[in-house]
Amino acid sequence: MNTRRLLLSALVAVSLAGCGGPRAFTRGTYEDPNTIEMLGDRFNENDLQLIAKKMAESLASSPRFAQATPQGQPLPIVLVGKLRNSTSEHIDMRSLGDKIQTALAQTGRFALVDQQARQDIAEEYEYQQSGYVNPNAAKAPGQQASVDFLMTGDLASIIQEVGRDKLVYYKMTAKLNDVRTGTIAWTDEKQIRKKFEKQGVSW
Repeated sequence: MNTRRLLLSALVAVSLAGCGGPRAFTRGTYEDPNTIEMLGDRFNENDLQLIAKKMAESLASSPRFAQATPQGQPLPIVLVGKLRNSTSEHIDMRSLGDKIQTALAQTGRFALVDQQARQDIAEEYEYQQSGYVNPNAAKAPGQQASVDFLMTGDLASIIQEVGRDKLVYYKMTAKLNDVRTGTIAWTDEKQIRKKFEKQGVSW
């Protein structure tokens, strides 16, 4: 009897150790990044894609930019500037800005200037003027394109939670500012509303 009891205790201990042991995510597979799948109630890559797509399509089809630029004339030059995060979440706004910039470039209606690259180029000018580079081939400041429009934006959220239900609302407002006049050449917003139900999580 004692032997059977000891054996049973050993089996239970092994079983518990297996359940409580370290876990890891293994055997991963590639997924379509455009597939909408929500595993949590936070801002995710699907929200980012929806915002970027809406802003690029809206701007490209707006009355001021709907007509293709005549051949031989320069495209309007846009700089995607500071996008503010007014939510309570930590959101990578630089990734959102990069996504909007890429979507705008893909429309073929705009020439883009990258804000971070400007700083890197300024450092490169200093290096090329330091004497390490052939003076006849060195690039110097003074020839960069002037930005026509500066895009700014703000991402806000409202969260409602009652009982087991939770509603998350995001609103991204973007504005295209005419650098010459300071006026707003275009503005639009993208609204995202998601509903979640609290459930138990099993391991």
